[in-house]
Amino acid sequence: MKFIRWFLGKVILTLSFIFSPKGIKRSEELQKELDKKASSLALYQFEACPFCVKVRRAMQRQSITFDLRDAKNNPTHREALLTHGGALKVPCLRIDNGDETTWMYESSDIVAYLEKEFA
Repeated sequence: MKFIRWFLGKVILTLSFIFSPKGIKRSEELQKELDKKASSLALYQFEACPFCVKVRRAMQRQSITFDLRDAKNNPTHREALLTHGGALKVPCLRIDNGDETTWMYESSDIVAYLEKEFA
C-alpha cells in the first residue's frame, strides 16, 4: 500500500508539473501589492496530496506565492496545524489578519477565496 501511495504521488506531481497553468500577467505595481497581501497567508500541505495540488495550481493561475508548510515531514508545522487549526487535515490555509487568524480547510473553499481575493 505504501508503494502504491508513493507511486500515485509521483504520478500526480509529474502531471501537475507537465500541465502547470499559466499565471495572470499584471503590472509590476499591482503584483507587488498582491504579493504583500499574500504574505499574510500560509498553506499547510502534503506535497503529493491531490487536493493540495489543486490549491497550488490555483495559486499559479492567480500568480501569487505564499509560504508552503509541509505538515507531513516538518514536526513544527504539523504541531501548529494540530494546535491552532484543530485537525491534521490538509490543505489548510492560514489567513493572518493581524489581530485574528483564520484556518480554512476545504480545497474548494480555499480556491474560491484565492479567486475572490486575487483575481
